[in-house]
Amino acid sequence: MKLLSVVVPCYNEEENVRDFYDELFKNAAFFHEKEIEVELIYIDDGSGDGTVQEVRKLREQDTRVHLVSFSRNFGKEAAIYAGLKKAQGELVVLMDADLQDPPALLPEMYSYIEQGYDSVATRRVTRKGEPPVRSFFARMFYRIMNRISRTEIVDGARDYRLMTRQVVDAILSMSEYNRFTKGIFGWVGYETKWLEYENVERRKGETKFSFWKLFVYSLEGITAFSTVPLTIAAVLGALFCVFAFALIIFTIVRTLIFGDPTSGWPSLVCIIMLVSGVQLFCLGIVGQYLSKMYMEVKRRPIYLVKEDF
Repeated sequence: MKLLSVVVPCYNEEENVRDFYDELFKNAAFFHEKEIEVELIYIDDGSGDGTVQEVRKLREQDTRVHLVSFSRNFGKEAAIYAGLKKAQGELVVLMDADLQDPPALLPEMYSYIEQGYDSVATRRVTRKGEPPVRSFFARMFYRIMNRISRTEIVDGARDYRLMTRQVVDAILSMSEYNRFTKGIFGWVGYETKWLEYENVERRKGETKFSFWKLFVYSLEGITAFSTVPLTIAAVLGALFCVFAFALIIFTIVRTLIFGDPTSGWPSLVCIIMLVSGVQLFCLGIVGQYLSKMYMEVKRRPIYLVKEDF
């Protein structure tokens, strides 16, 4: 019998815990046919509702259900890492509790593992139900990331992914504090099969990712897997030095030849503001990378566990 670990990060998903369980085990005939045992691992990311209580109820009915509950909210990236560490299976699948990752795809995903793929990943080909502005910026993020980073991040990629133990161990070996899982998936490599499907809206509840949280998450991804912003800051600094030097020469020549006095304080103020803005922008880029280093060298744990069964 093969053991399949199903890792489900949860944050205020009380309404979806039972529904996810029911949907997953609609594949019971497939699991039986392929001689697959299942362990279902809910990772509670410091929920403020009854998520933990719902998981406990499931545990009383089915010992295949497990829970790792955090002491507070540490974020989805920490929940993913905790789930992969908890998983004991030869195969591990990562899924969202809101059922936007259809469990019905599991038989097809498993078939590709049987063909020799190391992992089977999913991507949305549509963004039905998502605000147009959010969809636009999401596509721009993937486009920018694939231009400035050597790590491929597929547009529309979901965290929904079936992996062999070798891939999971490779991901766990990257124990960095500042985590960007989509980039880590691409960085570790291995032979991956991509499955496309149309976007499925969440069954119940509301998304926990606001536009601002997604923007901050995108910055995490850029700074985690690209140093191009630092190069941009350096190039901007060099260009402004050249521009300033040329402007000094122009001012001296104009004064010596034409006797034109130095004047125009409004334009001078504008130039000072522009240069100051560029300096602060570049300083902010450097600060982002320094802040990542600061968090890494402190070696704080990625998460703290309150309850584990």
